[in-house]
Amino acid sequence: MSDLGFRFGVVLTPEGGPRQWIDTARRAEELGYSSLLMPDGLQLLAPFPSLAVAASATTTLRVGTFVLAGPMRAPRAAAWEGHSLSVLTEGRFEFGIGTGRPQAREFTESLERSWGSPGERLQQVADAIAHLRELDGERHTPVLIAAGGPKALALAGRAADIVTLAAPPLAGRDDLAGMAAQLRAAAGDRADDIEVAMNLFAVGDELPAWTQRFIGTDHATLVAHDSQSLLRGTPAEMADELQRRRDAYGVSYVSVNGALAEQLAPVLELLAGR
Repeated sequence: MSDLGFRFGVVLTPEGGPRQWIDTARRAEELGYSSLLMPDGLQLLAPFPSLAVAASATTTLRVGTFVLAGPMRAPRAAAWEGHSLSVLTEGRFEFGIGTGRPQAREFTESLERSWGSPGERLQQVADAIAHLRELDGERHTPVLIAAGGPKALALAGRAADIVTLAAPPLAGRDDLAGMAAQLRAAAGDRADDIEVAMNLFAVGDELPAWTQRFIGTDHATLVAHDSQSLLRGTPAEMADELQRRRDAYGVSYVSVNGALAEQLAPVLELLAGR
């Protein structure tokens, strides 16, 4: 379903000061990750300056927002920040944006911005992308949209370079196949140009306690539902499973939380670029 080679992203946040953050970024590059991705929220440091430091400390590592909560910023402000980082990293930045997880509502309102309706939040995403394209001119900053529902998938099909299938933790194969089909239908003639991505919540045969709290379920339940947010087995078995997913859904860009980066690294050696 996809002719694109595999690449892998690692989701990280700055901890322990600038030296530790730089070392973390360099380790991600050393392990073979294509990109360092950072979530958005007022409980964290701001993503744009954090990613600028990570990019300046590495050579080939791409950096990206994963993902900006659209309501937290005026669309043109988000585009301005994204364009600036794209220029300063010489094209190593991925502008990831979405309508915002429910937890982002508190952050948005604390910034004295309106949360808005689902339709209004989706329009903010579209507006930010339009402003980014205007600011970019002949430059083309890759846009990543995290999309789950039909309307978000439709926008992603029209406007994104990369689409993360934002499926619930217990989503199985049929769920992912359905989302991928909706995306391709929305994309039309540009479907083959879109890089389809997914995020893993669990790697291996154990689920860290913090992950269990975050997704609200345990490892056994993920297994019972054949959750596509779980990848387990030997490195070779994991690689085979990811190849099956690429064949079935077109997923070639796989991201994982930084706490699981070392566990997934042997799979990178088997698949990256293939």
